[in-house]
Amino acid sequence: FFSHYTDGSREVSFERDEFVRAAQDLGIALPKNVGDLIYSFRYRTALPQSISDRAPAGEAWIIRSVGRGSYTFATTANPTITPNLMAVETKIPDATPGVISMYALSDEQALLARLRYNRLIDIFTGVTCYSLQNHLRTSVPNMGQVETDEVYIGIDKRGVHYVFPIQAKGGSDRLSIVQIEQDVAICAAKFPALLCRPVAAQFIGSDLIALFSFQEQNGTLEMTIERHYRLVPPEALMSADLQDYSSRSMDE
Repeated sequence: FFSHYTDGSREVSFERDEFVRAAQDLGIALPKNVGDLIYSFRYRTALPQSISDRAPAGEAWIIRSVGRGSYTFATTANPTITPNLMAVETKIPDATPGVISMYALSDEQALLARLRYNRLIDIFTGVTCYSLQNHLRTSVPNMGQVETDEVYIGIDKRGVHYVFPIQAKGGSDRLSIVQIEQDVAICAAKFPALLCRPVAAQFIGSDLIALFSFQEQNGTLEMTIERHYRLVPPEALMSADLQDYSSRSMDE
């Protein structure tokens, strides 16, 4: 960062190969997967305070991929996507097969399975959706290789076709606006004829899931909807819950 930073910079570019040279200069061992080191600082680990302090007031640094092995630190006002813990919950009868819950290998896989078996993307978007592919990894112009956790194709009552790229996070991983930007780029490159509506999913607890949708407005990505769904046994859904849901407005 400081090899390229100048006072007042809002973008700081670097190459992955620089990690190799820096490790050699410092005489330290470099991880075999340098890309995982960068991934960690993008989505899991806070940047050093010395870097964070260089962001303008009210903003923070994100790391964008701008080509194969090329990255840029950039400042933004809303770098991470965090569930609103005050948001209202909606109970959904859990249709996840027990054997799937038993053998899910990670929080992310468990979350994707629950989305799929409970038709939560359909419920959230109001569109009939079908899972097209898990972990789509591809290259897009000006970004290089990117990946999204799952891709759904949807059709609404007017016959409009949608593509819903899904970013799913569990445990300590954080949802980042960078991933949503990448999902938009994937849709533009691979599904240009479809209406792109990125969706992010986050486990709040073992049975509580936050879903977010995004749209581009005036060249800026904005979160448009946040909903929380709690998966419960069928007997836990009471008539009072159903009455409450029927009294909600369509915008809630």
